[in-house]
Amino acid sequence: MPREKYEALLSALGEFNNDRYNSDFLLSWRYGQDTIRSVLLATEALRTLWAEGLSTRVFDTGMAISIFRDQSTRTRYSFRAACNLLGLATEELNEETSQIKHGETVRETAAMLSFCTDVIGIRDDMFIGRGNKYMNEVSSSVQESFDEQILRRRPALINLQCDLDHPTQSISDLSHLSDYFGGVDALRGKKLAMTWAYSPSYGKPLSVPQGITALMPRFGMDVVLAHPPGYELMDEPLQAAQRFAKESGGSFKIADSMEEAFEGADVVYPKSWAPISIMNRRTELLDAGDHAALASLEGEALAENAKHRSWHCDEELMAKTKGGKALYMHCLPADVSGVSCEHGEVSEAVFDRYRLNTYKEASYKPFVIAAMILLTRFEEPAEVLRACMERKTHRSL
Repeated sequence: MPREKYEALLSALGEFNNDRYNSDFLLSWRYGQDTIRSVLLATEALRTLWAEGLSTRVFDTGMAISIFRDQSTRTRYSFRAACNLLGLATEELNEETSQIKHGETVRETAAMLSFCTDVIGIRDDMFIGRGNKYMNEVSSSVQESFDEQILRRRPALINLQCDLDHPTQSISDLSHLSDYFGGVDALRGKKLAMTWAYSPSYGKPLSVPQGITALMPRFGMDVVLAHPPGYELMDEPLQAAQRFAKESGGSFKIADSMEEAFEGADVVYPKSWAPISIMNRRTELLDAGDHAALASLEGEALAENAKHRSWHCDEELMAKTKGGKALYMHCLPADVSGVSCEHGEVSEAVFDRYRLNTYKEASYKPFVIAAMILLTRFEEPAEVLRACMERKTHRSL
């Protein structure tokens, strides 16, 4: 990128008030559009420096702690890569081998993890009413220790996926769309179909469709959410989508068929998620330790999913999109029919055609997470990024 273009990017970033400084990044729809645009600009700057082979090490020392309460490949790697980009060492808390197993409280764990720590990344997405609540409890505990001067510096919390939102995923997807269509403002008027799709598994979180549904209308996109009856999303992200669509001049509607959502779409995002009723019952049964009832619930959920096997992204459905060439997106891993399962979210032909695009979609996440860390740790992130360019330290000699 020419120096003048990079400077223009940083100038745009410098115009925004950084409201995330010394705070957290938890639910994307609770922050202003300037915050989201700041993450996009910082992401682009970091990607530029990386492509130029320049160091983005802005910490000389420091620790980043991750807590993963669910399985993860992309987000786990991306958090570590983001911290490494910025010069932070990483450590992952294993709750099985910590004193949490002996009854240590959340507020105590939070304080103990925070000495000499700059960032805490948390993934807690499997239980409705639990994940975001846990993150807020960690945040308030850290704030208490900081206010009482036990901590000299308050660590920032980054939401690596909770029961409500997956902001690192949705903003990575937004970055991908911005690059694909030629800028975030070029998304205005583009139709995005966020649809449920059949999966031979149960219990998939709602946070990805909720994050996408709430985020994309902010930039003038026409978002259509489609799902079978019983697979509704939570009220808060849906209300945010309606509000943002009205503010931006975009639109948001809910459809009851994949065909309607795909018709004329520029972007499609077929992705399975579990009914809220199933997720709530699963949490209750897990708390009760009722494994027999859990097995019965899983069978019930899979039987309900099987009623909607026709919710499947294939070439016939893709032909209904704009010019038959809509961009297919997925947070991965996708349930690919004939590959990872007998029958799943997407046909092998469609997925293979867009497979490398989904890899590129995933490639933005380390830089998005690094951008979030920058905004929470530095009051003027544009100046920090400008210094990285000016010192011209190469990552390898």
